[in-house]
Amino acid sequence: MSFKRIDENTWERKEWFDHYLHEVPCSYSTTVSLDITHIQGARLYPALLWFITQTVNEQKEFRTAVCADGVGYFSDMHPSYTILNPKRKTFSVIWTEFSPCYATFLKRYEQDVERSASSTQMYPKPGMPQNTFDVSMIPWLDFSSFSLHLSPEPYTLPIFTLGKATYGEGTRTIPLAIQVHHSVCDGYHVGCFVDSLQSKLREGKLQ
Repeated sequence: MSFKRIDENTWERKEWFDHYLHEVPCSYSTTVSLDITHIQGARLYPALLWFITQTVNEQKEFRTAVCADGVGYFSDMHPSYTILNPKRKTFSVIWTEFSPCYATFLKRYEQDVERSASSTQMYPKPGMPQNTFDVSMIPWLDFSSFSLHLSPEPYTLPIFTLGKATYGEGTRTIPLAIQVHHSVCDGYHVGCFVDSLQSKLREGKLQ
């Protein structure tokens, strides 16, 4: 992992970044319905984590962060995601190192979940790196809109929330809420992200 510092003096986005970070602090969210018909037969949560992370790593707008050293973007990202303790009905947040090979990622995911499934801690896995982004899943709820309310402190990495998968007329869909910070990510970038992610899901290639 590397963090590439952006030279704000020559950054083409500086005016927009300053405006939405300082003058009009603004994050926004949108919810889309993803067609996941072609990934049937695979474990849904790890498959979606893998597809989402793959797409995040393709777009630097989704890897741009404000750190102690300034604004820049990570070379690659890993998913940080929630799992449920079925007895206590509480969740834990764990992370899994991403791999472009799905079989490798799935093995790491299964090991991480097995170690933490019965945890009573919120963050049971130590060593979470800076270059992680948040994903959660609410598999009991089919929603058409979902929004988080963050504190004023700027958080510019994306946050994803998945809902309940539903069937209809030979298709299977799932809602995905996407929250981003306007200082680093415009509607155009979200549109590109959704198009790329949906294209991958329609191909359904887990390899």
